[in-house]
Amino acid sequence: MDNEAFTMATPAIEPRSVNLNASQLAAPALRTLFRIADAWQLTSKELIKLLGNPPRSTFYKWKQGEVAALPQDVLERISYVFGIYSALQVLLPKPEAADAWIKKPNTAPLFGGKSALDRMLSGQVGDLYVVREYLDAQRGG
Repeated sequence: MDNEAFTMATPAIEPRSVNLNASQLAAPALRTLFRIADAWQLTSKELIKLLGNPPRSTFYKWKQGEVAALPQDVLERISYVFGIYSALQVLLPKPEAADAWIKKPNTAPLFGGKSALDRMLSGQVGDLYVVREYLDAQRGG
């Protein structure tokens, strides 16, 4: 079948116009992040570091649901945490095992005997990316 025939037979799909702005996405993203942090038993100090060290007053406002928008780097960090959490749920179907993995020592060269959380708490967004990529590779992705 040539491309012209395929194009003519395929109905045009119009993308939906979604009028969500960053402030509308911030609150649900933070609520989900706080649920993950609870599952992983993270302290506020650890979570603040994962978020790139926002001011403590800002962090506690976010925790109370007071958020207008999030900086792009914070959204990026949250995205990586979501990906890490999701990958762990696939790799370790028992929620307790998936949630505990983040704090267990890991012999993979990437972690050098430390936990994934230790790597993630380095303060660099790149370390969140590396952990996410490692888990994706373990899934075969």
